[in-house]
Amino acid sequence: MTDPAAGPRPVVVTDSTASLPEAVAARADVVVVPLQVVIGATVLDEGEEGADPAAVAAALREFRPVSTSRPSPARFLAVHEELAARGVTEVLAVHLSGEMSGTLESAQLAARDAAALGVRVEVVDTRQVGVATGYAVEAALAVLDAGGSLDEAAAAATARAEAATSLFYVDTLEHLRRGGRIGAAAALLGGALAVKPLLTLSDGTVTSLEKVRTSGRALARLLDLAVEAAGDGPVDACVAHLAAPDRAATLAEQLGERITDQLEGREVRVLELGAVLGAHVGPGMVAVCVAPRLPR
Repeated sequence: MTDPAAGPRPVVVTDSTASLPEAVAARADVVVVPLQVVIGATVLDEGEEGADPAAVAAALREFRPVSTSRPSPARFLAVHEELAARGVTEVLAVHLSGEMSGTLESAQLAARDAAALGVRVEVVDTRQVGVATGYAVEAALAVLDAGGSLDEAAAAATARAEAATSLFYVDTLEHLRRGGRIGAAAALLGGALAVKPLLTLSDGTVTSLEKVRTSGRALARLLDLAVEAAGDGPVDACVAHLAAPDRAATLAEQLGERITDQLEGREVRVLELGAVLGAHVGPGMVAVCVAPRLPR
């Protein structure tokens, strides 16, 4: 347990791909470090004007170059310096999969240098992306809110991420291929670019689940797989999309109806994917994350 006399409680640092709810991101004990979006020759922090989902979707449709960039170790270290100035001595850094982004490496390098500031930084590789990383952050915060230690919070974040299931559908694999994020799903490439693939995150990388020929069948199957992932216990669930609000709303409504008991009164959250992740999946993408809630 955390000793109240030891000073400020640990702070959780994460990255903008975690898609945290606004109320969570605004907490004083949470810091969100943005990744960058590069549209043409313009480099912007995710969330800045021009670095939003609509701008990325438009650029991709117009075949303008779109890429992303990790935060530098110096940017993370600057965060630790600010926290040290506030008297914070412990930080939990919870980030998207190290297999998918260099963000984790930057966080690890900054953690090493933060020791000279008197700040201990524990880094968690969630092996996930998007909302699944966000759920890991929320699990860590719940432990800290209950007076738990940094190590206990790190263990909770890791356990929540490991238990989560991330499923997604893309209209085309082309954007994942261009960004080099296709992982084991590369087997679908070649003559199969017309396939409507169902994908998942496995051991931190994008892998193929099934090949479906139509978007309608793909979304129906996505729903079935999400229900299966929910099991019988309490869960949180979220549907994310890029420029596909109708698809997402329908899927969320159907999922909510089928896992009502597991949600225990909570709603299926719906959000538009951030610009960074959106740059790698393209317009029309729909994803579902189902995350079992940890025992209290």
